[in-house]
Amino acid sequence: MKEDKHHRFRRLAEKRTNKIIEGIRILGNCSNRSNYYYTKQEIDKIFSTIMYEIKEARNRFIFKNNSNKKTFKL
Repeated sequence: MKEDKHHRFRRLAEKRTNKIIEGIRILGNCSNRSNYYYTKQEIDKIFSTIMYEIKEARNRFIFKNNSNKKTFKL
């Protein structure tokens, strides 16, 4: 039986959301000052980029617009 659009959306959205959550948790492991050195500016850049991308993704659902894909670099 062919999967309908809503079920496909729910399945993929759940899987992708969990993947993002896991990635954020793994990123949090870099906060250990015993193993890593980082500046406040680097942390601000990381989290402002993440917040920007979240807003862009949300806007795609609301306004149906396409955004430019950018690669993150510190």
